[in-house]
Amino acid sequence: MRDRTFREDDSKIRTVHLPRVMASLRNLAIGVHRQDGRTNIAAALRHAARDYHRPPSALGLI
Repeated sequence: MRDRTFREDDSKIRTVHLPRVMASLRNLAIGVHRQDGRTNIAAALRHAARDYHRPPSALGLI
């Protein structure tokens, strides 16, 4: 899932703990969209990217 959607294997992040941190953030994004009832994560990411208010509201921050 993460490799197809986020192209994780092509990432240039190779420093100390950053690969694990980025994997955690990607897992968070996937989990938030799954909890929101989305099954197509790529489409959910595109939808969330269209309006900067959507990601914080999905996390309950707004």
